[in-house]
Amino acid sequence: MFFEIIGEIQQPETFATGSGIRELQRLHKLYGKGRWRKRKGIAIIRLAAGQQYHAEIHWYEATGIGRKEFKIKQLLQEVKEV
Repeated sequence: MFFEIIGEIQQPETFATGSGIRELQRLHKLYGKGRWRKRKGIAIIRLAAGQQYHAEIHWYEATGIGRKEFKIKQLLQEVKEV
């Protein structure tokens, strides 16, 4: 992972479940069978170079398995240190 999530994910939202997830077979093979959901939310992230941003992130999640494969979809605003 080339970024770190700082704090909690705000405004979490599920936008795909079950067969609506294109990667479902791969997720089952890698992590196990589960009720997989594709989710998104807003979080403050720290990039490898040290900059901090508010960003929209996406991930896969299943009960009993947890959150997997976080991706940055869009950098929204740089967070200025005070």
